[in-house]
Amino acid sequence: MIKRTLFFGNPAYLSTKNDQLIISFPDNKPDKTVPIEDIGILVLENQQITITNGLLCRLTDRKVALVTCNAQHLPDGLLLPMHGHTEQVERVGHQLNASVPLKKNLWQQTVTAKIENQHGLLKEKGKPSKRMEYLARHVKSGDTGNYEAQAAAIYWQSLFDIPDFNRGQSGIPPNNLLNYGYAILRAILARALVSSGMLPNVGIWHHNKYNAYCLADDIMEPYRPFVDLVVSHIVATEDNYEELTVELKRELLTIPALDVMIDGQKSPLMVAASRTTNSLYECFAGISRKIIYPEYA
Repeated sequence: MIKRTLFFGNPAYLSTKNDQLIISFPDNKPDKTVPIEDIGILVLENQQITITNGLLCRLTDRKVALVTCNAQHLPDGLLLPMHGHTEQVERVGHQLNASVPLKKNLWQQTVTAKIENQHGLLKEKGKPSKRMEYLARHVKSGDTGNYEAQAAAIYWQSLFDIPDFNRGQSGIPPNNLLNYGYAILRAILARALVSSGMLPNVGIWHHNKYNAYCLADDIMEPYRPFVDLVVSHIVATEDNYEELTVELKRELLTIPALDVMIDGQKSPLMVAASRTTNSLYECFAGISRKIIYPEYA
């Protein structure tokens, strides 16, 4: 069953009873309840939300990713369980002992999948690129040719019909939409990695000492074009997307439920993320040599 993504943009008091999330409102409206087992991601945006420690414990027990937002309403924090799998010690051991050649091969697979999915989205929009096809076919171990960056330059120049658009955290819109969507995607992949018994902060390629989610940032790369799909739809259909309104956030929060094709089957993106992270563990453990990523089709 696909887990629910809950967004709280108004003041509320959140507690728990009998494995239910209890939502109480300051204006004396009737309480609402949601089974905690149905929740995958919880986004807390309003600065006047109060949450009990008992609820936090139940959320981590159920492997819910809790995303907090800052005063500018942008995601800036992520709470995940410390123990996500019964075999965590053994699985982390395989992850930490992964050889450099294996990590380079895994990164090669990841970059190839990312470029293929980026090109798939461009083809769907009638903007195919022979150069991106070439780059996807010729990525080397460890991406020593930096084909990921070369493909990105072509991709971002083509995806939006916006003069001089460049992808950047502080760039012009729709970078604001991309930032928000990628934050949700990062939470999905971090949650899946913890559930598969791995440390989301020990990457195969990313290794910034200030980044607590290096592995999540690695594995989310081929998933980014699915966020880009939602953002490109917003850009094509909305007259004003400079401000992240509640309506735009609601559309971006559909990302976990997007249908994607993975291993020949259609699956919600959140479920596909677990397929990917489990296949990654099997690579670390020597059971398999291939990460299973969704294919843009």
